[in-house]
Amino acid sequence: MTNTSPIKQVSMLSTGSVSIHPEHVAATRKPLYWWLFTSRRWTPPLPINVYVVEHREGLVLFDTGQDRASVTDLGYFPGGITGVMYDRLARFEIAPEQTLTAQLAALGHDIRDVRMAVLSHLHQDHIGGLRELAHAEIVVSGREWASLAEPLPELRGLLRTHIDVPGLRWRRAEPEPLGDPSIAPFTSGHDLFGDGSLVLLPTPGHTPGSLSMLVRAPGRAPLLMVGDLTYDTRLLEAGHVPGVGDRGELAGTTRMVNELRERHPGLAVLAAHDPGAATALAAARAMAVAERG
Repeated sequence: MTNTSPIKQVSMLSTGSVSIHPEHVAATRKPLYWWLFTSRRWTPPLPINVYVVEHREGLVLFDTGQDRASVTDLGYFPGGITGVMYDRLARFEIAPEQTLTAQLAALGHDIRDVRMAVLSHLHQDHIGGLRELAHAEIVVSGREWASLAEPLPELRGLLRTHIDVPGLRWRRAEPEPLGDPSIAPFTSGHDLFGDGSLVLLPTPGHTPGSLSMLVRAPGRAPLLMVGDLTYDTRLLEAGHVPGVGDRGELAGTTRMVNELRERHPGLAVLAAHDPGAATALAAARAMAVAERG
């Protein structure tokens, strides 16, 4: 990488694993609540990925993973029928050494070095490290934050008591025209540091305010971190959408991401629960090394 690049390295860690229903991974004709309460099939354990960007302005995370308290604290989830829904939605496995702090340490980072954490959205397996980040700035889309105030947040997957944690410093990112033809068909976004290296793009569908983060550095393949827009980039490339979210918005956003991929053949799409994400990130690194060589 050239010395002028604002990005030194991009890494990935995992705060445990999750099993979900196949209908969650790829939409079917079944209504959501039908398959949620009747499906007997579960996927193999999928990673809960957090992406770590070493930027010259400080360490930036994309998502913060799942809180280990969700498997150790019986009061973590709501009770009643809402609690049954969460129990049917996902099964987590999180070892003591898979907290955000411990996993960052395994990569050679101190949790206190995190300057900023960007949240793709506010579901439980993306906000789990918030209590470990009181010193950092937490970035979320304005639309996603506004959804917290809408009726029945817990039934929409938003556990407010684990999100609106006292002492956190929130920054609401609003899309604005970027005038950058290289990111077409996207026309708006939020440039985190004003240097074009980390650009947040609105990618609604899984939730109304979902964000993706485009990572660009000279001499490296571009990366697009997409949260839960997909659970398998092969499905995304084929135009298939997940079974949770607004299918119309998911389809539209998927088309836009695939168009961006076509414009940038080396673009690596990195999802939050794609078992192939580690290989895709490693391949992007290898491509950059080969080009420099």
